[in-house]
Amino acid sequence: MIVKKVFFKTFGCRTNIYDTQIMIENLKDFEVVNSEEKADIVVVNSCTVTNGADSGVRSYINSANKHGKRVVIAGCGALSKGEELFANEKVFGVMGHSEKEKINTLLKSDEKFFKLGDLETLDKTIVQDYAGKTKAFIKIQEGCDFRCSYCIIPYVRGDARSQDEKLIVEQIEKLARNGYGEFVLTGTNIGSYGKDTHSSLGALLHKIGKIQGVRRVRLGSIEPVQIDERFYEVLDEPWLERHLHVALQHTSQEMLKIMRRRNHVAKDLMLFEFLADKGYALGTDFIVGHPGESEVLWQEAYSMLERFPLTHIHTFIYSKRDGTPSAKMKETLKGDVAKARLKQVEDLVEKKNYNFRKALKSSLDVLVEDKKGDTYSGFDQYYNKVIINSKQDISKEWLHVEFFEAKKDANYANFKI
Repeated sequence: MIVKKVFFKTFGCRTNIYDTQIMIENLKDFEVVNSEEKADIVVVNSCTVTNGADSGVRSYINSANKHGKRVVIAGCGALSKGEELFANEKVFGVMGHSEKEKINTLLKSDEKFFKLGDLETLDKTIVQDYAGKTKAFIKIQEGCDFRCSYCIIPYVRGDARSQDEKLIVEQIEKLARNGYGEFVLTGTNIGSYGKDTHSSLGALLHKIGKIQGVRRVRLGSIEPVQIDERFYEVLDEPWLERHLHVALQHTSQEMLKIMRRRNHVAKDLMLFEFLADKGYALGTDFIVGHPGESEVLWQEAYSMLERFPLTHIHTFIYSKRDGTPSAKMKETLKGDVAKARLKQVEDLVEKKNYNFRKALKSSLDVLVEDKKGDTYSGFDQYYNKVIINSKQDISKEWLHVEFFEAKKDANYANFKI
């Protein structure tokens, strides 16, 4: 019997990385391969957060078709673009989020399929390994109850719902026994964890921190309004990464209203200053070019952003998403102006990050992830890249780095026995 080979192409966020692993765990009658060339079937785990994401997925699907592959689309793009791709015979099959655990049956079929499923299901599969990766991703919840005016994700992921706490703990325990020490908690809106189960993200973190083998817990993006007293209680725990990503999206209060955001700039600044005083490196998301972002509001926002103790940033130029409230708003900003503002924000935070690293007095705890010749790299507890020269193989090792040099692109160190 000839066993068909499957290649997974994953686009987008950490949640998609986890979702791909769910599909791999449930694929029993196929061989998973690490390149498209070797594959009979290509499963595209897609992202649809921006027009650019859609374009990248569509371009990849067209290329795979030209190479004679049977293409199946999964992920968020299956919900937003799957019907169109299926109707135009660009894909053999379409799989919604709730169908991931049925992938073995779906791929065995010789008939084309269109299975969007529902937006209420939570996966029950326990992931026990991440081949080739040094850290493990754990999806603790799915969906989002926020309805920010620009965002399509709640419409393709559904409302917020929490994964069973026992399943999360069991999964981390098994992965820790398999040698993983760093765990990245992910989801659509992880700060909402527990709202439907009489728990909270802070309460979950308390339990994760007690699991033997857990050395570092990293969090995906959380909202300022979701940081509560229970979360404050874990801030001094040694296993919590000294980097938090708290989503602002903008620093003009008027723009936050236009975007239908729940955070408040003045309170956000107080929160960031408090966390910085606790020794945390701080990242955020920031959107430029959203309808309504006048020159006056932009200058107000940039002046406020200069006051935030930021070290990392994900910047985006506003991308119109059909079906969202922002899509109906009048466009007011030219593309070149948006690009200039994007660069302004990125340059500002790059300087802040460099100054943060130069001022550090503490040593660095680094998990080595990549190797190029005698040069290794990984990330420290502040989520900054550290490049290490070593004659000894230190792949996947945890290193305590006492001496390092902060350069603009990264921190640099030498490893000696």
